Amino acid sequence: MTRTSHQPVAVSISPVVGPVSGTVRVPGSKSITNRAIICAAMARGESVLSGVLDSEDTRVMVDAWRTLGLEIEWDLSFETLRIVGCAGHPPQPNGALHIANSGTSIRFLTAALSATRGNYRLDGVPRMRERPIADLLDGLRALGANVQSENTERPDCPPVRIMANGLHGGVAKVAGNVSSQFLSGMMMASPYADSPIEIEVVGELVSKPYVSMTAMVMKSFGLAVETLSDSRYRIAAPECYRGCSYAIEPDASAATYFWAAAAITEGRVRVEGLDFDAMQGDVGFVRVLEKMGCEVSHGRGFIEVTGRPMHGIDVDMNAISDTVQSLAPAALFANGPTRIRGVAHNRHKETDRIGDLATELRKVGAQVDEHDDGLTIHPLTLRSATLDTYHDHRMAMSLALIGLKVPGIRILDPQCTTKTFPKYFEVLGELIQQNPNYEFAS
Repeated sequence: MTRTSHQPVAVSISPVVGPVSGTVRVPGSKSITNRAIICAAMARGESVLSGVLDSEDTRVMVDAWRTLGLEIEWDLSFETLRIVGCAGHPPQPNGALHIANSGTSIRFLTAALSATRGNYRLDGVPRMRERPIADLLDGLRALGANVQSENTERPDCPPVRIMANGLHGGVAKVAGNVSSQFLSGMMMASPYADSPIEIEVVGELVSKPYVSMTAMVMKSFGLAVETLSDSRYRIAAPECYRGCSYAIEPDASAATYFWAAAAITEGRVRVEGLDFDAMQGDVGFVRVLEKMGCEVSHGRGFIEVTGRPMHGIDVDMNAISDTVQSLAPAALFANGPTRIRGVAHNRHKETDRIGDLATELRKVGAQVDEHDDGLTIHPLTLRSATLDTYHDHRMAMSLALIGLKVPGIRILDPQCTTKTFPKYFEVLGELIQQNPNYEFAS
C-alpha cells in the first residue's frame, strides 16, 4: 500500500494460481464485545472480558465509558479488558461522546444512558448523521426517557441529546424493520428502570439472531430476558448486572470472508474457534455456500468450507444480513444468477449496502439488478477495476476477494477495515502466503 497527498491509500490484489487452503482464527466478535462492555459498565463490581476485539467500534465504546469516569484497563497483548462497573450510576454523569460511525455504540449507549441520571450528547461522523435512530428514541420515550435528536436537517438521525432521569418502566413498542439494535439496546437498559418493562416489536424483526445474542450476554451478567412471544419480551426491574469473567467468541461475520475465499478459489478453509453452537447467527453463512454447491464440515471448535463449482441460488438473508457482502463476490463465480432477498434494512448501515454494492459489482463487469429488499447478481465476464469502499469495512473486505481470481482489482481506503478487523489484509495474506504467485501490490 502507498500513501500520497494526491491519491487515497489503496491495495491491489494479485490473483491466486490454484486454491486457497489453510486454517485461520479471526479476532473476537464486535457484536458480542460491545454488548459485554455495556453490561460490564452498568454492572455492580468488576468484570474481566477475554478475547476482546481491538477495533474502531470497540475503542469508541471503551472511550465513551472512560469519558464517563469508569475505571477500565485494556491489555491489548492479552486481549483482555478489566472494567469496574458503575451499577447504573456513571461517576461523571455528563459528557459529549464521539461515536464515529459505530451503530452498536450509539444505539446501545443511548439506551443505557437514558436509564441513568445525567446530561449527555452523542454524535459521530457525517454518515452517522444519516443513520436512523428515531424508532429507538420513540421506544425510550414511552418508558419515560427525555431523549431527542438535535439534527435539524434529519430529525430522525443523530446527534442525540439525553437529559437522563431514569426510565419509569411499563410497556413500549419499537419498530423492528430498520435494526435489531434498537430492541437490543432497550433490552440491555431495561433492568435499570423503576419497574419491569415489556417491549413489543412492531413489524418484521430483522437480524433476529442478534436479539438472542443480547439475551445470552445479559444472562451471563446475571439477568434474564423472558420471551413472551416472537415479538414481545419482558425484563425484570429494578435489577443490576453482576460483574463477572466473560469470554468473547471469535467474530463469525469476519470468518465469512475466509469461507467465501475457499468457495471462490475451490480451496478449503477452516476457521477455528467457531462451531454451530456459537451465539452468532452468521455461522449460518456456510449453509448458503453449501446450497450453492460447496461442502461444509464441522466439529467442536471449527467450521470448514471446501469450494466446489457453484450455482446461483435464491436466498433470504434477513437473519444474516451482514454476510450479504461476503456472498456477493462468491456469486460472481457461480453458474447462473443469485437473488438475495430480505435485506432492505441494509441500506441504513455504514453505507447503502444494496445500492453501493451493486455499483461496485457493475464496475467489474457483473450485471446487477437492484431491488427494494436486495439484489440479483448475474455473473458475466469479469474485468479489472478500482473499487470504492465508502468507508465501509465490509465493502473493503468482501470486494478484495474478487481479486483472488480477477487481475487488476484495486481496493480504495483499505484502512476502513479497522472498524472491526484491523489486520484483515495481513490475515488474508497469511492464509495464502505459501502460494508464491500471490502478493499484495501497491
